[in-house]
Amino acid sequence: MPTVLLSVTNLVKNYGARRAVDGVSFRVLAGQTLGLLGPNGAGKSTIVGMLCGLLAPDGGDIVLGGERVAPGAAAVKRKIGVVPQDLALYEDLSALENLRLFGALYGLRGKLLAERIDKVLGQVNLADRARDKPATFSGGMKRRLNIAAALMHDPQLLILDEPTVGVDPQSRNAIFDTLEALQAQGKALIYTSHYMEEVERLADHIVIIDHGKVLADESPASLHSRLAAQAALRVELAEPAHASLLDGLRSQRGVTSLNADGGALDIGLAQAADALPVMGWLQQAGCRPLHFATARTSLEDIFLNLTGRTLRD
Repeated sequence: MPTVLLSVTNLVKNYGARRAVDGVSFRVLAGQTLGLLGPNGAGKSTIVGMLCGLLAPDGGDIVLGGERVAPGAAAVKRKIGVVPQDLALYEDLSALENLRLFGALYGLRGKLLAERIDKVLGQVNLADRARDKPATFSGGMKRRLNIAAALMHDPQLLILDEPTVGVDPQSRNAIFDTLEALQAQGKALIYTSHYMEEVERLADHIVIIDHGKVLADESPASLHSRLAAQAALRVELAEPAHASLLDGLRSQRGVTSLNADGGALDIGLAQAADALPVMGWLQQAGCRPLHFATARTSLEDIFLNLTGRTLRD
């Protein structure tokens, strides 16, 4: 049975009269990637700050590998690697010199330091650019070097805060490959992002936070089961659908929701297999589809269903 590496229990953080984190609990297993999601201002950054031991909670406990995480607990914080959203690199030092510096901060010296530098450069595919300065790197290469710096001390838990901001698709996929390899090696990862498709690819467990509270703490499959619509069908018609057609469509078996915008119909389905009979009914009703496409409901659909569509600043 997988080992519980990180346990967060009833975590609370106040800023004056405002409670930013309100009784948050979750756990992370060894070899697991947990997606930590929430709108702007939901409390994610405060939670990450407490997980890293940078902020002291006003209540609750954070236990990593049997040790309590707190601002003064240096030994347990060595088990954590952090990849911040803002790049933490020295542009005028080479990649090699950056990693030497970060390794030295964790007490690495001599042969062990050299071995760790070689290891992490290989993990992020930057071995051939070791002597080049980050000032000459692309955005994706800087992000990968940022990950390498966080891996220098071989942490058990890696916390990644928006690690793909501003990178091209090739670099994004290279980062994903690195993270999936780390997970396969037994590392635990906490991944925060506003890119839902990234979390869908990487995470095998998801925690959704809003207003400082946990709204969901479950597997992606369990989250998908929360929505009545498990699949979607988009149909573009030659002309706008009339009211009687829409009423008839709503009554069809398997149709859970319907939104009409001119000639475009967005149809929620209980399951993907319902798409074919719905298309058959539309043709029998005299509709002339110009185009149609099926899709599974996405993590973004679930996220918006739980947190709402109101803009967050």
